[in-house]
Amino acid sequence: MMRTRRLWNVSALGILAAVLAFLVASGPAPGAPPAGGVLTVPMPIYRTGAYAAGGSGFAGGREDYFALLNARGGLDGLQIQWSECEDAYDTARGVECYERTKKDMVAVWPSSTGITYALVDRSIKDTIPMMTLGYGRSDATDGKTFPWIFPVLGNYWSQASSFIRYIAAQVGGEGNLKGKRIALLHLDIPYGREPIPMFQALSAQFGYEFRDFPLPAPGLEQTPSWVDMARRFRADYVIQWNFGQSCTVPFATMREVAFPIDKFMGVWWCGSEEDVRPAADLAKGYVTSNFTGVGRNFPVIQQILATVYKSGKGNIDEARVGTVYYNRGVIEAAIFAEAVHNGIKQFGLPVNGAKVRWGLEHLNLTEARLHELGLAGLIPPVQLTPEDHGGVSSAYFQRWDGQQWVRIPGLWQPYADLVRAQIVKSAAEYRQQKH
Repeated sequence: MMRTRRLWNVSALGILAAVLAFLVASGPAPGAPPAGGVLTVPMPIYRTGAYAAGGSGFAGGREDYFALLNARGGLDGLQIQWSECEDAYDTARGVECYERTKKDMVAVWPSSTGITYALVDRSIKDTIPMMTLGYGRSDATDGKTFPWIFPVLGNYWSQASSFIRYIAAQVGGEGNLKGKRIALLHLDIPYGREPIPMFQALSAQFGYEFRDFPLPAPGLEQTPSWVDMARRFRADYVIQWNFGQSCTVPFATMREVAFPIDKFMGVWWCGSEEDVRPAADLAKGYVTSNFTGVGRNFPVIQQILATVYKSGKGNIDEARVGTVYYNRGVIEAAIFAEAVHNGIKQFGLPVNGAKVRWGLEHLNLTEARLHELGLAGLIPPVQLTPEDHGGVSSAYFQRWDGQQWVRIPGLWQPYADLVRAQIVKSAAEYRQQKH
Protein backbone atom coordinates (compact mmCIF):
# COMPACT_ATOMS: atom_id res chain seq x y z
CA MET A 1 0.00 0.00 0.00
CA MET A 2 1.33 3.41 -0.94
CA ARG A 3 0.45 6.40 1.20
CA THR A 4 0.52 10.02 0.15
CA ARG A 5 0.26 13.03 2.45
CA ARG A 6 -0.66 16.63 1.62
CA LEU A 7 -0.98 19.80 3.66
CA TRP A 8 -3.61 22.41 2.85
CA ASN A 9 -4.08 25.81 4.43
CA VAL A 10 -7.79 25.65 5.17
CA SER A 11 -8.58 28.26 7.82
CA ALA A 12 -9.43 31.87 7.20
CA LEU A 13 -6.55 32.75 9.54
CA GLY A 14 -4.06 30.66 7.62
CA ILE A 15 -3.97 27.66 10.01
CA LEU A 16 -2.40 24.64 8.37
CA ALA A 17 -4.44 21.43 8.65
CA ALA A 18 -2.90 18.01 8.09
CA VAL A 19 -4.49 15.97 5.35
CA LEU A 20 -4.02 12.23 5.03
CA ALA A 21 -4.49 10.38 1.73
CA PHE A 22 -4.18 6.67 1.20
CA LEU A 23 -3.73 4.96 -2.15
CA VAL A 24 -4.44 1.26 -2.35
CA ALA A 25 -5.08 -1.21 -5.16
CA SER A 26 -8.52 -1.50 -6.75
CA GLY A 27 -10.48 -3.12 -9.61
CA PRO A 28 -13.85 -3.85 -11.23
CA ALA A 29 -17.31 -3.92 -9.70
CA PRO A 30 -19.77 -6.63 -10.77
CA GLY A 31 -21.15 -6.08 -14.26
CA ALA A 32 -18.56 -3.52 -15.41
CA PRO A 33 -15.41 -4.08 -17.45
CA PRO A 34 -12.01 -3.23 -15.94
CA ALA A 35 -10.97 0.28 -16.86
CA GLY A 36 -7.87 1.15 -14.83
CA GLY A 37 -6.91 4.53 -13.48
CA VAL A 38 -7.57 6.43 -10.28
CA LEU A 39 -10.73 7.99 -8.87
CA THR A 40 -9.79 10.90 -6.61
CA VAL A 41 -12.14 11.52 -3.69
CA PRO A 42 -11.44 14.66 -1.61
CA MET A 43 -13.43 14.90 1.64
CA PRO A 44 -14.03 17.99 3.77
CA ILE A 45 -14.34 16.55 7.28
CA TYR A 46 -13.89 17.42 10.95
CA ARG A 47 -11.75 15.36 13.29
CA THR A 48 -11.31 18.27 15.71
CA GLY A 49 -13.59 20.42 17.84
CA ALA A 50 -16.86 19.83 19.69
CA TYR A 51 -18.27 17.67 16.88
CA ALA A 52 -15.21 15.50 16.26
CA ALA A 53 -16.90 12.25 17.32
CA GLY A 54 -19.25 12.49 14.36
CA GLY A 55 -16.71 13.66 11.81
CA SER A 56 -14.12 11.07 12.72
CA GLY A 57 -16.75 8.32 12.64
CA PHE A 58 -18.05 9.30 9.21
CA ALA A 59 -14.54 9.57 7.79
CA GLY A 60 -13.44 6.22 9.19
CA GLY A 61 -16.48 4.44 7.77
CA ARG A 62 -16.13 5.96 4.31
CA GLU A 63 -12.42 5.28 4.10
CA ASP A 64 -12.75 1.70 5.30
CA TYR A 65 -15.41 1.02 2.66
CA PHE A 66 -13.15 2.47 -0.03
CA ALA A 67 -10.28 0.34 1.31
CA LEU A 68 -12.56 -2.71 1.11
CA LEU A 69 -13.42 -1.96 -2.52
CA ASN A 70 -9.75 -1.50 -3.34
CA ALA A 71 -8.80 -4.75 -1.64
CA ARG A 72 -11.52 -6.54 -3.62
CA GLY A 73 -10.12 -5.18 -6.86
CA GLY A 74 -11.70 -1.74 -6.92
CA LEU A 75 -14.60 0.18 -8.39
CA ASP A 76 -15.08 -0.51 -12.09
CA GLY A 77 -11.33 -0.78 -12.55
CA LEU A 78 -10.61 2.48 -10.73
CA GLN A 79 -8.31 2.80 -7.76
CA ILE A 80 -9.91 5.02 -5.10
CA GLN A 81 -7.57 7.64 -3.71
CA TRP A 82 -9.12 9.67 -0.92
CA SER A 83 -7.91 12.63 1.10
CA GLU A 84 -9.25 14.71 3.98
CA CYS A 85 -9.48 18.45 4.44
CA GLU A 86 -10.07 19.45 8.07
CA ASP A 87 -12.80 22.09 8.51
CA ALA A 88 -13.64 21.65 12.23
CA TYR A 89 -17.38 21.86 11.35
CA ASP A 90 -16.87 25.55 10.59
CA THR A 91 -18.85 26.80 7.59
CA ALA A 92 -16.19 29.21 6.32
CA ARG A 93 -13.50 26.57 6.54
CA GLY A 94 -15.78 24.00 4.92
CA VAL A 95 -16.34 26.31 1.95
CA GLU A 96 -12.61 26.91 1.72
CA CYS A 97 -11.94 23.17 1.71
CA TYR A 98 -14.48 22.78 -1.06
CA GLU A 99 -12.92 25.54 -3.16
CA ARG A 100 -9.42 24.13 -2.70
CA THR A 101 -10.35 20.59 -3.75
CA LYS A 102 -13.32 20.94 -6.10
CA LYS A 103 -11.19 20.46 -9.20
CA ASP A 104 -10.82 16.83 -8.15
CA MET A 105 -14.39 16.30 -6.87
CA VAL A 106 -17.08 14.26 -8.55
CA ALA A 107 -19.30 14.53 -5.43
CA VAL A 108 -19.10 16.12 -1.99
CA TRP A 109 -20.30 15.20 1.51
CA PRO A 110 -20.55 18.52 3.41
CA SER A 111 -21.26 16.64 6.69
CA SER A 112 -22.85 19.86 7.96
CA THR A 113 -26.16 21.59 7.33
CA GLY A 114 -24.48 25.00 7.48
CA ILE A 115 -21.90 24.01 4.87
CA THR A 116 -24.66 22.46 2.74
CA TYR A 117 -26.53 25.77 2.63
CA ALA A 118 -23.32 27.60 1.77
CA LEU A 119 -22.52 25.25 -1.12
CA VAL A 120 -25.91 25.13 -2.87
CA ASP A 121 -25.14 27.72 -5.54
CA ARG A 122 -21.49 26.68 -5.82
CA SER A 123 -22.33 23.04 -6.48
CA ILE A 124 -24.76 24.05 -9.24
CA LYS A 125 -22.15 26.23 -10.89
CA ASP A 126 -19.45 23.58 -10.55
CA THR A 127 -21.74 20.65 -11.48
CA ILE A 128 -20.78 18.73 -8.36
CA PRO A 129 -23.57 16.74 -6.64
CA MET A 130 -23.91 16.97 -2.86
CA MET A 131 -24.87 13.91 -0.85
CA THR A 132 -26.58 14.96 2.38
CA LEU A 133 -27.74 11.72 3.99
CA GLY A 134 -29.83 12.60 7.01
CA TYR A 135 -29.00 16.32 7.14
CA GLY A 136 -28.94 19.51 5.07
CA ARG A 137 -31.85 21.16 3.31
CA SER A 138 -35.05 19.19 3.77
CA ASP A 139 -36.60 20.77 0.67
CA ALA A 140 -33.76 19.31 -1.43
CA THR A 141 -35.98 16.25 -1.81
CA ASP A 142 -37.43 18.29 -4.71
CA GLY A 143 -34.98 17.32 -7.43
CA LYS A 144 -36.37 19.77 -9.97
CA THR A 145 -35.61 22.70 -7.68
CA PHE A 146 -32.39 21.28 -6.24
CA PRO A 147 -30.93 19.11 -9.02
CA TRP A 148 -27.51 18.80 -7.37
CA ILE A 149 -28.49 17.89 -3.78
CA PHE A 150 -29.42 14.38 -2.66
CA PRO A 151 -30.76 13.69 0.87
CA VAL A 152 -31.26 10.04 -0.21
CA LEU A 153 -32.19 8.41 3.12
CA GLY A 154 -33.89 10.93 5.36
CA ASN A 155 -34.48 14.63 5.81
CA TYR A 156 -35.14 16.56 9.01
CA TRP A 157 -38.81 17.22 8.29
CA SER A 158 -39.43 13.53 7.73
CA GLN A 159 -37.59 12.73 10.97
CA ALA A 160 -39.52 15.36 12.95
CA SER A 161 -42.72 13.86 11.61
CA SER A 162 -41.65 10.37 12.68
CA PHE A 163 -40.96 11.69 16.20
CA ILE A 164 -44.56 12.85 16.50
CA ARG A 165 -45.78 9.51 15.14
CA TYR A 166 -43.69 7.77 17.82
CA ILE A 167 -44.90 10.02 20.64
CA ALA A 168 -48.50 9.53 19.50
CA ALA A 169 -48.02 5.79 19.90
CA GLN A 170 -46.76 6.31 23.46
CA VAL A 171 -49.83 8.34 24.47
CA GLY A 172 -52.43 6.11 22.80
CA GLY A 173 -52.87 7.76 19.42
CA GLU A 174 -52.90 11.12 17.66
CA GLY A 175 -56.12 12.14 19.41
CA ASN A 176 -54.27 12.17 22.72
CA LEU A 177 -51.59 14.59 21.48
CA LYS A 178 -53.93 17.53 21.99
CA GLY A 179 -52.83 19.58 24.96
CA LYS A 180 -49.43 17.89 25.28
CA ARG A 181 -46.38 20.14 25.55
CA ILE A 182 -43.47 19.20 23.31
CA ALA A 183 -40.17 21.09 23.56
CA LEU A 184 -37.32 21.18 21.05
CA LEU A 185 -33.89 21.79 22.58
CA HIS A 186 -31.64 22.71 19.68
CA LEU A 187 -28.40 24.30 18.61
CA ASP A 188 -29.11 27.78 17.31
CA ILE A 189 -27.56 27.12 13.90
CA PRO A 190 -29.18 26.15 10.56
CA TYR A 191 -29.04 22.47 11.49
CA GLY A 192 -30.81 23.01 14.79
CA ARG A 193 -33.47 25.29 13.32
CA GLU A 194 -34.24 23.07 10.31
CA PRO A 195 -37.02 20.91 11.91
CA ILE A 196 -38.97 23.80 13.48
CA PRO A 197 -41.41 24.36 10.55
CA MET A 198 -42.45 20.70 10.59
CA PHE A 199 -42.98 20.58 14.36
CA GLN A 200 -45.10 23.74 14.01
CA ALA A 201 -47.16 22.27 11.15
CA LEU A 202 -47.77 19.09 13.13
CA SER A 203 -48.72 21.16 16.18
CA ALA A 204 -51.41 22.87 14.12
CA GLN A 205 -52.59 19.48 12.87
CA PHE A 206 -52.76 17.63 16.20
CA GLY A 207 -53.20 20.36 18.79
CA TYR A 208 -50.09 19.87 20.92
CA GLU A 209 -48.25 22.93 22.24
CA PHE A 210 -44.81 23.36 20.73
CA ARG A 211 -41.94 25.58 21.81
CA ASP A 212 -38.30 25.60 20.79
CA PHE A 213 -35.39 26.38 23.11
CA PRO A 214 -32.29 27.51 21.18
CA LEU A 215 -28.76 26.99 22.49
CA PRO A 216 -25.82 29.10 21.30
CA ALA A 217 -23.30 26.75 19.69
CA PRO A 218 -21.59 24.59 20.83
CA GLY A 219 -24.48 24.22 23.31
CA LEU A 220 -22.55 23.18 26.40
CA GLU A 221 -24.40 25.49 28.83
CA GLN A 222 -27.94 24.15 29.06
CA THR A 223 -29.09 24.65 32.66
CA PRO A 224 -31.26 27.76 32.04
CA SER A 225 -33.02 26.03 29.15
CA TRP A 226 -33.74 22.93 31.21
CA VAL A 227 -35.16 25.01 34.04
CA ASP A 228 -37.35 26.81 31.52
CA MET A 229 -38.53 23.62 29.79
CA ALA A 230 -39.18 21.58 32.93
CA ARG A 231 -40.48 24.15 35.39
CA ARG A 232 -42.02 26.94 33.32
CA PHE A 233 -43.11 25.32 30.07
CA ARG A 234 -43.70 22.03 31.94
CA ALA A 235 -42.85 19.93 28.89
CA ASP A 236 -44.34 16.47 28.56
CA TYR A 237 -41.62 15.51 26.07
CA VAL A 238 -38.26 17.04 25.17
CA ILE A 239 -36.52 16.29 21.88
CA GLN A 240 -32.90 17.36 21.61
CA TRP A 241 -31.56 18.48 18.23
CA ASN A 242 -27.93 18.90 19.26
CA PHE A 243 -24.66 17.46 18.01
CA GLY A 244 -21.35 16.37 19.47
CA GLN A 245 -20.63 17.23 23.09
CA SER A 246 -23.93 19.12 23.45
CA CYS A 247 -25.76 15.77 23.10
CA THR A 248 -24.22 14.47 26.32
CA VAL A 249 -24.78 17.54 28.49
CA PRO A 250 -28.53 16.94 29.10
CA PHE A 251 -28.15 13.69 31.02
CA ALA A 252 -26.66 15.37 34.07
CA THR A 253 -28.55 18.64 33.64
CA MET A 254 -32.00 17.07 33.36
CA ARG A 255 -31.42 15.18 36.60
CA GLU A 256 -31.08 18.54 38.37
CA VAL A 257 -34.63 19.46 37.31
CA ALA A 258 -35.99 15.92 37.77
CA PHE A 259 -36.99 15.45 34.12
CA PRO A 260 -37.62 11.75 33.37
CA ILE A 261 -35.38 9.94 30.88
CA ASP A 262 -38.33 8.15 29.27
CA LYS A 263 -39.76 11.51 28.16
CA PHE A 264 -36.46 12.66 26.62
CA MET A 265 -35.51 11.75 23.03
CA GLY A 266 -32.78 12.65 20.58
CA VAL A 267 -32.27 13.43 16.91
CA TRP A 268 -30.30 10.80 15.05
CA TRP A 269 -27.20 12.99 15.36
CA CYS A 270 -27.49 12.59 19.14
CA GLY A 271 -27.88 8.83 18.91
CA SER A 272 -24.32 7.54 18.82
CA GLU A 273 -22.31 5.56 21.33
CA GLU A 274 -20.09 8.60 21.84
CA ASP A 275 -23.14 10.59 22.98
CA VAL A 276 -24.21 8.22 25.74
CA ARG A 277 -21.15 6.41 27.07
CA PRO A 278 -19.75 9.49 28.87
CA ALA A 279 -23.06 9.78 30.75
CA ALA A 280 -22.82 6.21 32.10
CA ASP A 281 -26.04 5.06 33.83
CA LEU A 282 -27.72 8.46 33.43
CA ALA A 283 -28.35 7.69 29.75
CA LYS A 284 -29.92 4.27 30.30
CA GLY A 285 -33.38 4.22 28.71
CA TYR A 286 -32.68 7.16 26.35
CA VAL A 287 -34.41 6.86 22.95
CA THR A 288 -33.27 8.33 19.63
CA SER A 289 -34.19 8.03 16.00
CA ASN A 290 -31.87 6.45 13.44
CA PHE A 291 -31.80 5.78 9.71
CA THR A 292 -29.20 3.00 9.58
CA GLY A 293 -28.52 -0.24 11.36
CA VAL A 294 -26.21 -0.40 14.37
CA GLY A 295 -23.53 -2.92 15.24
CA ARG A 296 -21.28 -5.34 13.39
CA ASN A 297 -23.83 -8.01 12.44
CA PHE A 298 -23.95 -6.99 8.77
CA PRO A 299 -22.03 -8.66 5.93
CA VAL A 300 -20.23 -5.51 4.80
CA ILE A 301 -19.00 -4.73 8.31
CA GLN A 302 -17.76 -8.30 8.73
CA GLN A 303 -16.02 -8.04 5.36
CA ILE A 304 -14.29 -4.81 6.42
CA LEU A 305 -13.05 -6.44 9.62
CA ALA A 306 -11.84 -9.55 7.82
CA THR A 307 -10.24 -7.76 4.88
CA VAL A 308 -9.20 -4.26 5.94
CA TYR A 309 -8.47 -4.62 9.65
CA LYS A 310 -6.97 -8.09 9.47
CA SER A 311 -4.36 -6.66 7.09
CA GLY A 312 -3.70 -3.67 9.36
CA LYS A 313 -5.15 -1.07 6.95
CA GLY A 314 -8.03 0.29 9.03
CA ASN A 315 -8.72 4.00 9.16
CA ILE A 316 -10.17 4.34 12.67
CA ASP A 317 -9.79 2.69 16.06
CA GLU A 318 -11.10 -0.83 15.48
CA ALA A 319 -13.29 -0.56 18.58
CA ARG A 320 -15.41 2.03 16.74
CA VAL A 321 -16.16 -0.25 13.79
CA GLY A 322 -19.90 -0.92 13.80
CA THR A 323 -20.83 2.15 15.85
CA VAL A 324 -23.58 4.51 14.70
CA TYR A 325 -21.44 7.21 13.10
CA TYR A 326 -19.07 4.68 11.55
CA ASN A 327 -21.89 2.72 9.91
CA ARG A 328 -23.31 5.92 8.44
CA GLY A 329 -19.94 6.63 6.86
CA VAL A 330 -19.95 3.15 5.32
CA ILE A 331 -23.41 3.79 3.89
CA GLU A 332 -22.37 7.19 2.49
CA ALA A 333 -19.42 5.61 0.70
CA ALA A 334 -21.48 2.68 -0.56
CA ILE A 335 -24.16 4.94 -2.03
CA PHE A 336 -21.49 7.11 -3.64
CA ALA A 337 -19.83 4.02 -5.12
CA GLU A 338 -23.15 2.78 -6.48
CA ALA A 339 -23.81 6.17 -8.11
CA VAL A 340 -20.34 6.13 -9.70
CA HIS A 341 -20.96 2.57 -10.89
CA ASN A 342 -24.30 3.61 -12.42
CA GLY A 343 -22.70 6.56 -14.17
CA ILE A 344 -19.89 4.50 -15.64
CA LYS A 345 -22.29 1.81 -16.88
CA GLN A 346 -24.42 4.45 -18.60
CA PHE A 347 -21.78 6.84 -19.95
CA GLY A 348 -18.36 5.24 -19.56
CA LEU A 349 -15.22 6.96 -18.34
CA PRO A 350 -14.02 9.42 -17.25
CA VAL A 351 -16.10 9.95 -14.11
CA ASN A 352 -17.39 13.48 -13.56
CA GLY A 353 -19.99 15.26 -11.45
CA ALA A 354 -22.71 15.15 -14.10
CA LYS A 355 -22.37 11.38 -14.48
CA VAL A 356 -22.45 10.83 -10.72
CA ARG A 357 -25.55 13.03 -10.51
CA TRP A 358 -27.22 10.80 -13.10
CA GLY A 359 -26.11 7.77 -11.12
CA LEU A 360 -27.76 9.16 -7.98
CA GLU A 361 -30.94 10.11 -9.84
CA HIS A 362 -31.20 6.51 -10.98
CA LEU A 363 -30.17 4.89 -7.72
CA ASN A 364 -32.17 1.71 -7.16
CA LEU A 365 -30.99 -0.20 -4.11
CA THR A 366 -33.43 -3.06 -4.12
CA GLU A 367 -33.38 -5.72 -1.43
CA ALA A 368 -31.52 -7.97 -3.86
CA ARG A 369 -28.93 -5.30 -4.63
CA LEU A 370 -28.45 -4.55 -0.92
CA HIS A 371 -27.76 -8.25 -0.34
CA GLU A 372 -25.30 -8.28 -3.24
CA LEU A 373 -23.40 -5.34 -1.72
CA GLY A 374 -23.47 -6.74 1.81
CA LEU A 375 -25.69 -3.87 2.99
CA ALA A 376 -28.89 -5.79 3.78
CA GLY A 377 -30.32 -4.64 7.09
CA LEU A 378 -28.16 -1.54 7.31
CA ILE A 379 -30.69 0.52 5.34
CA PRO A 380 -34.08 -0.19 3.80
CA PRO A 381 -34.37 -0.33 -0.01
CA VAL A 382 -34.25 3.09 -1.66
CA GLN A 383 -35.02 4.34 -5.15
CA LEU A 384 -34.44 7.87 -6.41
CA THR A 385 -35.61 9.71 -9.52
CA PRO A 386 -34.67 13.03 -11.13
CA GLU A 387 -37.74 14.54 -9.46
CA ASP A 388 -37.44 12.82 -6.07
CA HIS A 389 -34.02 12.87 -4.43
CA GLY A 390 -35.17 10.98 -1.36
CA GLY A 391 -35.63 11.98 2.24
CA VAL A 392 -39.34 11.35 2.85
CA SER A 393 -38.68 8.04 4.50
CA SER A 394 -39.34 6.08 7.65
CA ALA A 395 -37.16 6.15 10.74
CA TYR A 396 -35.94 3.54 13.15
CA PHE A 397 -36.00 4.20 16.89
CA GLN A 398 -33.47 2.77 19.30
CA ARG A 399 -33.02 2.64 23.07
CA TRP A 400 -29.74 2.69 25.00
CA ASP A 401 -29.71 -0.20 27.48
CA GLY A 402 -26.55 0.93 29.27
CA GLN A 403 -24.25 -1.10 27.04
CA GLN A 404 -25.57 -0.89 23.49
CA TRP A 405 -28.32 0.45 21.27
CA VAL A 406 -31.33 -1.83 20.96
CA ARG A 407 -33.67 -1.24 18.04
CA ILE A 408 -37.31 -0.64 18.97
CA PRO A 409 -39.48 -2.84 16.72
CA GLY A 410 -41.00 -1.29 13.63
CA LEU A 411 -40.33 1.34 11.00
CA TRP A 412 -41.92 4.64 11.99
CA GLN A 413 -43.50 6.34 9.02
CA PRO A 414 -43.65 10.13 8.65
CA TYR A 415 -46.86 11.98 7.92
CA ALA A 416 -45.77 12.01 4.31
CA ASP A 417 -48.50 14.31 2.97
CA LEU A 418 -47.58 17.02 5.47
CA VAL A 419 -43.86 16.58 4.81
CA ARG A 420 -44.30 16.79 1.05
CA ALA A 421 -46.55 19.85 1.39
CA GLN A 422 -43.80 21.57 3.38
CA ILE A 423 -41.24 20.58 0.74
CA VAL A 424 -43.38 22.01 -2.06
CA LYS A 425 -43.92 25.25 -0.14
CA SER A 426 -40.26 25.73 0.76
CA ALA A 427 -39.00 24.83 -2.72
CA ALA A 428 -41.40 27.35 -4.27
CA GLU A 429 -40.14 30.03 -1.89
CA TYR A 430 -36.56 29.21 -2.86
CA ARG A 431 -37.36 29.48 -6.59
CA GLN A 432 -39.08 32.80 -6.01
CA GLN A 433 -36.02 34.13 -4.17
CA LYS A 434 -33.81 33.14 -7.10
CA HIS A 435 -35.90 34.92 -9.70
